[in-house]
Amino acid sequence: MTFPLLSRQALPLIALSSILALSGCASAGETSKKTATANKTAAKAKKVVKPVQGDEFANFSQWSDVSSFIDQMVEKNGFNKKQLQATLNQTHYVDSAIQLMKPAPPGKPKNWAAYRARFVEPVRINGGVAFWNQYADALARAEARYGVPAEIIVAIIGVETVYGRNTGNFRVMDAITTLAFAYPETPNRTARMNYFRGELENTLLFARDEQIDPFSLLGSYAGAIGWPQFMPGSIRKFAVDFDGNGHIDLRNSPVDAIGSVANFLVQHGWRSGQPTVFPAKVDMTENWQRFINQGLSAKFSLQEMKEAGVTPLAEPPADMLFGLVDLQNGADPSEYWLGADNFFAITQYNRSFFYAMSVIDLSRAVRAARNF
Repeated sequence: MTFPLLSRQALPLIALSSILALSGCASAGETSKKTATANKTAAKAKKVVKPVQGDEFANFSQWSDVSSFIDQMVEKNGFNKKQLQATLNQTHYVDSAIQLMKPAPPGKPKNWAAYRARFVEPVRINGGVAFWNQYADALARAEARYGVPAEIIVAIIGVETVYGRNTGNFRVMDAITTLAFAYPETPNRTARMNYFRGELENTLLFARDEQIDPFSLLGSYAGAIGWPQFMPGSIRKFAVDFDGNGHIDLRNSPVDAIGSVANFLVQHGWRSGQPTVFPAKVDMTENWQRFINQGLSAKFSLQEMKEAGVTPLAEPPADMLFGLVDLQNGADPSEYWLGADNFFAITQYNRSFFYAMSVIDLSRAVRAARNF
């Protein structure tokens, strides 16, 4: 069972404001302002989202690949065949999900400054301060348990959904089923369809485990769900019941989202107390290019990077490993950073240097604004 955000968060704040007013521990105006901010945040997150209507019933269970999938689900996971056929026959084909998955046409060079400006901006900074203030206890508890700083958790939720405002309105069953069996023609089509078939399996298993209607799940055009935009497989592997109500609900529980983001990062290599990045410059006459496109992990010593012409602008610990992060800036010079394990843990959330660096920069901006 899930509870509306307003009833779980606003009522304790109201009660607290009454106690403080009676005891003289805080001014009524200050407490009222905090309560109003929390209620406003809750109301935004609680807004009703109208699902995207799929293009048509596709009679998916009549497709040969879908029929084979159903048989596998019956054998592997004990689903009832007729019930699963009926479920998939309620699923709509969503052409817009197909179109959105098609590779973008060749265009302008990558531009880190333009990308950063989309995420490190006043709405997300101010929203991050309000979110942190409202959920300070849960964030402190997550930081203590998992070793992930509160500002990193706040920034990821801010980048993903602007603190619950933009969680997506595609029916997850529609989007994922469409992509699992009708993925657009791309060089990696087979691998991507296999991935989404796994996510369809996880969607059905999650709905069964939580005893919810799978068609009640709304998300992005790719099927990502809730405040932190977890795919169904990530929900089943990494999400946690951080509010202690016996259920994992990333759609309606920001507290579950906080704990789940922290757990995801730890499970992907986050190291408590360690830094994320250090600014660097490269000597164009040296052999630093060999560190480019070397995957999403920190595997080079500081000494070997220095010997190849990479110079940190702030001296990092000598015993750490790094990867070279190149942030292309269109016609302007690229930025270079030394990425440590924690930087690459963030890239496991979204496999992009731009994404990870925007999370780090937003986290710094939110912390600075909150401490101002």
